[in-house]
Amino acid sequence: MGGVTSSMAAKLAFFPPNPPSYKLIKDDATGLLLLEHFSHRENVDVLRLPTRRGTEIVAVYVRYPMATSTLLYSHGNAADIGQMYELFIELSIHLRVNLMGYDYSGYGQSSGKPSEHNTYADIEAAYKCLEESYGAKQENIILYGQSVGSGPTVDLAARLPRLRAVVLHSPILSGLRVMYPVKRSYWFDIYKNIDKIPLVKCPTLVIHGTADEVVDCCHGKQLWELCQEKYEPLWLKGGNHCNLEMYPEYLRHLRKFISTVERSAYRRNAGRRSVDGFEQARRSSDCLEGPRKSTDRREKPRKSTDRPERLRFHEFKFTHTDKAEKLKVSFEHMERSRRSVEYCDKSRKSMDLQLEKARKSVDWVDRIR
Repeated sequence: MGGVTSSMAAKLAFFPPNPPSYKLIKDDATGLLLLEHFSHRENVDVLRLPTRRGTEIVAVYVRYPMATSTLLYSHGNAADIGQMYELFIELSIHLRVNLMGYDYSGYGQSSGKPSEHNTYADIEAAYKCLEESYGAKQENIILYGQSVGSGPTVDLAARLPRLRAVVLHSPILSGLRVMYPVKRSYWFDIYKNIDKIPLVKCPTLVIHGTADEVVDCCHGKQLWELCQEKYEPLWLKGGNHCNLEMYPEYLRHLRKFISTVERSAYRRNAGRRSVDGFEQARRSSDCLEGPRKSTDRREKPRKSTDRPERLRFHEFKFTHTDKAEKLKVSFEHMERSRRSVEYCDKSRKSMDLQLEKARKSVDWVDRIR
């Protein structure tokens, strides 16, 4: 029964366009892969990526000049990248991000058949390409999952602790819950986002239409409640399953979210650089200043576990050392003055003694007379 239910859920989850909306062609002059019927763009790469399950998927990568974030987009269950191509271009421009979209196994010109575990391998291949071919770092990547694409998106996000952010667009609690209002997870269910979303550690935006007749809005709301790091959700009044991009609030809210997480990442990086610079300066100071005895015998030198306290302790030592030096100079000055006074006293006594001898000599002469 479980196998039958799982197979049925998979059949209801995947509807690849038939025939595919595009064909792949190879430019004879450059050797580049192109999407047929789409004009070539200098900032767009068309790729074939091998997966760990032996299939080969098609992906497109859109560059945006000076972008600081990269969006990895997992599309819905009834689309392929030929249908999504223009949207990918528009999102890259308006959100100011690099963007990679890909077709699942069995979709478009990707080989194999669509299945839950194949989509997990598919998104891993796309993510690996971003890291290895385009130098994207985990901290700069935003995972975006639409409808069934929320499955591979949440699965990967739960395993990547340093992601910049996640966007869930009309997401599902699980495959089985789309068909039946079950209260618990079964082993044969697919895309159990309800069990994985609490493991996602980065900021998460949920977007859902209130009039969605394919995946009820309660799926998005329950997932949002289970997020670790919630961002203000977007519940589009009257929006259905396939038209949320048409609402002005969609692009506005998405742009605001990306701007927020980018600023937050910038502040974290700036703070980290400041701490690293402070640590380097402290180490440099420690190297230049050799070990010395404390000028205050009551305060024994000790290691500090708090860097700011350690800094203040050094300032304390410097202040008291300066005072000691000043006192030393003052004592030396007093000592020189005292010695000068003693020398004058001695000179005066010597003069008095000579005068006394002269007076006695005069007295002696008078007595002889």
